[in-house]
Amino acid sequence: MSKESGNGTTGDSLEKLRALQITSLEEEEDDEDQVNGEGSGNFFDEDDDEEEEQVPVTLGFVEKPKKRWSLLRQLFPSKAGGSPAWLDPIDLPSGRSCLCDICGEPLQFLLQVYAPLSEKDSTFHRSLYIFMCQSMGCLLRDQHEQWKRQQEKASRSVKVFRCQLARLNPYYSSEPPRRDGTDKPSGIGVGVVPGKEIKFVAVVEKHVIAQTNTRLCTGSQVIKLNVYTREFLLSHLIVAPLPVRRIYKKATASNSTWPEYEILNEDEPELDTEMSEDSGHANALVPDSHADETVKSLLDKFEGDPDRKSLASFQERMARAPEQVLRYCRFVRAKPLWPMSSGRPSETDIPKCTHCGGSRNFEFQILPQLLYYFGVKNEVDSIDWATIVVYSCEASCEGSRAYKEEFVWVQLASQSSTVP
Repeated sequence: MSKESGNGTTGDSLEKLRALQITSLEEEEDDEDQVNGEGSGNFFDEDDDEEEEQVPVTLGFVEKPKKRWSLLRQLFPSKAGGSPAWLDPIDLPSGRSCLCDICGEPLQFLLQVYAPLSEKDSTFHRSLYIFMCQSMGCLLRDQHEQWKRQQEKASRSVKVFRCQLARLNPYYSSEPPRRDGTDKPSGIGVGVVPGKEIKFVAVVEKHVIAQTNTRLCTGSQVIKLNVYTREFLLSHLIVAPLPVRRIYKKATASNSTWPEYEILNEDEPELDTEMSEDSGHANALVPDSHADETVKSLLDKFEGDPDRKSLASFQERMARAPEQVLRYCRFVRAKPLWPMSSGRPSETDIPKCTHCGGSRNFEFQILPQLLYYFGVKNEVDSIDWATIVVYSCEASCEGSRAYKEEFVWVQLASQSSTVP
């Protein structure tokens, strides 16, 4: 994530992890500023408020992209809505992992965060992707499923995947992007795999819709169908043995996507300070009145004194930057900012990494303000949450699978809701 402020200053926590992380191979990399920590901390200690205040947090804000190419995968974006900008463009999540375990419908892309780690080569590029079912009924069922212990198979309607690549990889240059609209992926590009067949390719504005079963191109490599969205960005189709014939047909891209935004970052202001007007949020899309209504809506649903006390603390922190939609902090002492005291997980509720068996730590959380930007109405059956918290493998382990599923915890505004 990155945020350039109007006066030229930047929050250095994730800015350096995004663009400045990639320097010339001839240069020595001495930058030790990190947003990640090592070791497993007790991120469930509710009495450690003073210590928590010392942990810097990076805030995420959404803005409409200023350049049409700024969210392409070769620029390693953090983004919300639209379609994923897959880091590994070939070995995508597939099968049941792309579906809601409760209703069986395809999950909808929520957002992705570019969060590389510099302590080892395999995480030079690193992104996390969040998907969720649009059904509030499934999200209510999900509340019961997330409490299941590790030996039980939970059926989830919200999923998170982690992907990482070394600096030298088949898909991207080892040099930093120029960010002038001329950057291209390296290697074979998105969706080019041996032996697959397609029925037709329909170019509709920026999107390409592909269907399987009948060979259209010749050669050993043709376009691969994305089993999740069934679509490709036209700019991603960069290599094929012979030119792919474009068939212009009446077709539309998937309409099951939220509006697309770029996620930009700022360091969280200190207590009793305000965001500068020239920090880039003077023209924020979320009016203060809406932020007040969001907190009031949460407060109306909270009944117990502990929840009201927790909400007061939540509101105090949110008031520093009401437009924030994401809070990122991978320090060992970091813990989520919970809107309410009920419905929090214990340390044993966070399962070990299913790939290496190691601990999972808090990495970031998504706030309900994002729903405002997505145009989700405040209706009875509309999707809603108090916060969505992502826990990722402490070691950010490697393995044969390109996209490894991590753990997500969803806290709803009303923990007493019954499953329909």
